[in-house]
Amino acid sequence: MELRIYWHILLRRKWIPITLFLLTLLLTLVTQKPWQSPPPTYAMSLSFSVGMQPQAAPTAYNYDGYYTALASEYLIDDFAEIVKGSEFAARVTQHLADKGINIAPGAIQGSTQTGTLHRILQITLYSADATQLADIADAVSTTLTADASLFMPRLLAGQGAVYLINRGNVVAIGPSLRQRLDFPLRLVLALVAGIGLAFLAEYLDDRVRTSADLEALGLPTMGEIPRR
Repeated sequence: MELRIYWHILLRRKWIPITLFLLTLLLTLVTQKPWQSPPPTYAMSLSFSVGMQPQAAPTAYNYDGYYTALASEYLIDDFAEIVKGSEFAARVTQHLADKGINIAPGAIQGSTQTGTLHRILQITLYSADATQLADIADAVSTTLTADASLFMPRLLAGQGAVYLINRGNVVAIGPSLRQRLDFPLRLVLALVAGIGLAFLAEYLDDRVRTSADLEALGLPTMGEIPRR
């Protein structure tokens, strides 16, 4: 019985979800133009390792370099966060400026992803310009290999270094799953929101339409005139 009531509510106020659905559809078509192919996006991956020199103490046992390797592993985790920071991005932009390329530090941060795999620091860069992406990769590599001690001077100055071990190629990537689902998800959410607004409007409407509404108020009914 309740399902039938809900169905009648939707039929009575169907203009709400339909209007919201059509407005969302029109706005999306005008602003995003989903029938056009999105501009290409390019990605490039870099891999780095961090090396630590054992302390010079010939008369002391250094545990076969265990703590040196452990420190390198910890440094890789630290650099995965350092690369995301504004100071690192600012240093990258300085190296780019030396080549006559002006890119804001925020753009560097927004197009950079980091991760670690098997004690290797991995950096993935994204850009809509393939040539510019290669320049950004060179600047990131220079910042890590030549300027690493600026970010961790206590550990790296004089006894450690960052090494580039793999420089991938610039590859074109297609639209992401989120981009492909954005248009239908907008329409589905608009329809769901419209249905919710229809039920809200029905809840706030205190007009009497059926004998059941009167009985809910505790008033007796003598008869009801059907619509047909």
